[in-house]
Amino acid sequence: MPTLKNGQVILYYLLLPFLYLLSVLPFPILYFLSDVVFLFLYYVIGYRRKIVYNNLKNSFPDKTEAELKIITREFYHYLCDLFLETFKTLTISRRSMLKHCTLNKNAAALFAKLEQEGKSVVLVMGHFGNWEWAGNTFSLLCKQQLYVIYHPISSQCFNRLMYKMRTRFGTKLIAMNDTFKTMVSNRKEVNVTAFIADQTPHPLNAYWTEFLHQQTPVFTGTERIARKLDFPVVYATVKKHKKGYYEIFAEMLSEHPAKTSDDEISEKHTKRLEEDIKAQPETWLWSHRRWKHAKPVFN
Repeated sequence: MPTLKNGQVILYYLLLPFLYLLSVLPFPILYFLSDVVFLFLYYVIGYRRKIVYNNLKNSFPDKTEAELKIITREFYHYLCDLFLETFKTLTISRRSMLKHCTLNKNAAALFAKLEQEGKSVVLVMGHFGNWEWAGNTFSLLCKQQLYVIYHPISSQCFNRLMYKMRTRFGTKLIAMNDTFKTMVSNRKEVNVTAFIADQTPHPLNAYWTEFLHQQTPVFTGTERIARKLDFPVVYATVKKHKKGYYEIFAEMLSEHPAKTSDDEISEKHTKRLEEDIKAQPETWLWSHRRWKHAKPVFN
């Protein structure tokens, strides 16, 4: 677990009782609180509303102003739910976790087959649905050790809190800068390494493709690692059925990455994510500055 400096230690232990109290609230009260937070976040603070609306407008040019406003409000409701659901992980029981986030039977069969074959997996997904709960459910139900690539938070206090929540059910974390060397050192273990693949890379080190009607940079690190290690690449998605209930789906993208051409895997997982976003737009992270870079022009 990440270490803390003296001032951060005090803040951490001051926050912890409050967050534990928050996490033990029954779901109806938790979602009532979420609705209150939504009113404050959306109408009073207006948190990143311009960014969210512009992202939606550029991604869905065929939608009317009224449709975009509906999706915007639904997104903020989802964001508030997601925030409080994440802290629920501090105390949620195994039984409740598996009730609220299930693993689709076809996805379970795919992971079981890969485990029986002794194949480690590169798992790609996006900030779609409750990706935090998905990691918990996978670790509870699947035999493989799950590793999640993460970018440490600048605040040591919140970094420690997130680390504690994400590892509670057995998931292990790998700092982004240690990804390849850690995966190589774990090669004798049958495991699954999950990459959240819709973050924004440096424009000069990215694969560029059209995503949601916009030229978008895509991380190539996931694909390069999969090809070097020749680990099967599986795409996973977390679909919301109703408030507080999610289901994890998964499908094979590439059984033998070493045999694929450059950018083939990156293109595939980006297009699959795009399909899911179009089907359920309110549960993607629209507040992220996904299109802050323009595609470089070389003379």
